[in-house]
Amino acid sequence: MWQASRIFLVIVAVAFTGCVTPPAPYKAPVEPAVTKPLPKEKFWWGTSTASYQNEDRGVPPDSPMYFQTDWDAYGKEGHAPIRGDDAVFSWSRFDRDLAALKQLGVTHFRFGVEWARIEPKPGVINEAALAQYVRMARDLRAAGIEPVVTLWHFTFPDWLYDGKAKARSNFLHPDVQEAWRKHVTRVAKAMKPYVRIYVPQNEPNGALQLGWIAGHWPPGLLLHPFAYKRAMRVSADMFRDAAAIVREQRPDAVIMGIYSLPDWRRNRLQDPTKLVYNIVQRQNFDHLDMVADTMDIIGVNYYYAQDASITRFLSRGHGELSSDYTQLGWEIVPEGLFNVLMTVHKRYNKPVVISENGLGTQSERKRIRYIREHIAQMRRAMESGVDVRGYFPWTLVDNYEWKEGWHGQFGLFSYDPKTKNRVLEPTGRWFSTFIKLHPAP
Repeated sequence: MWQASRIFLVIVAVAFTGCVTPPAPYKAPVEPAVTKPLPKEKFWWGTSTASYQNEDRGVPPDSPMYFQTDWDAYGKEGHAPIRGDDAVFSWSRFDRDLAALKQLGVTHFRFGVEWARIEPKPGVINEAALAQYVRMARDLRAAGIEPVVTLWHFTFPDWLYDGKAKARSNFLHPDVQEAWRKHVTRVAKAMKPYVRIYVPQNEPNGALQLGWIAGHWPPGLLLHPFAYKRAMRVSADMFRDAAAIVREQRPDAVIMGIYSLPDWRRNRLQDPTKLVYNIVQRQNFDHLDMVADTMDIIGVNYYYAQDASITRFLSRGHGELSSDYTQLGWEIVPEGLFNVLMTVHKRYNKPVVISENGLGTQSERKRIRYIREHIAQMRRAMESGVDVRGYFPWTLVDNYEWKEGWHGQFGLFSYDPKTKNRVLEPTGRWFSTFIKLHPAP
């Protein structure tokens, strides 16, 4: 293990030539895309889902509108657990998600639009699917819940993924940018009567690192730093295009960027030159720096803190080792949320939403404590000057957890596969009571 660690560090040091210094202080462009501050409004108490994690396919395999994503292809290659066509039926039975949201009493709900569902083949548009997404937004608004639409939540249509040419897949597919512009225009135009808040991309920084450096997510490339940099540039361009297109369709739109931001701790003994620490800091902020001027609000997805050391990376993922860890081996450090919020505030001076925060566990008592303690750290940050506008625990209902498959219970509701019912868990009951008693933190 130690020999492998040293080799890994050398490779990373060489691969990231020019990227092992800490992120430079952020400087907005001379003419930033957003020039007016976001007006104050009622605090956002919400929750979220992702299309691929929750939605059933909704069409039979012999339908011309049957679709597959890059994650489906990746699973068939043996690189990820097969999700199947059912998930938790959030497509066919969105009425049950809506009933659960009403039961919680949230003010906002973030859900994803599956690109592959709307465009199952290049240029083939499933108008009925697009219309259903519009109805979902309309029904949410009719229920007094503000819809927040994520345009990309990790998945591409399978026609932008090639298992035999991974270096030309997803963000590096030659057709992706033009296809993306058309897709975003299509969705924003249809959604504009009901949707004001858009998230162009969810956690692009994490997905890029996992896909082009760690080889863990599609396209599954291990240590391809130059492709990683190109993919980041394309992703940032696509983000900027999406923000501009949404504002063309709806000038009062609110654009939110959402980023995975762990609280990285420097380990002076194992990382004396700050090599690893600087790399993970760049992972947190390089992409965000490219697009921050286009967004009205920054979404912070915070789950854990971790030492920035190679040994800690290699030892992660061993489950709930103690009360201080989650099912996925993530270290629970509520104070890390305060640290991240202060860093984002000082770096960008923009409003912030805690867009994801939660833990995989089978202990409801532990989950309630986790959310309560993280809300306390959010309040601490607000008292220290951070403009926090909302808090969204992840997630509405237990679902498919990417490379972990069906392992990792994050939901405020559990899921009964026989009845397809959403069953309110003690944490959901606690959160519902809490936000009713605290409409403003």
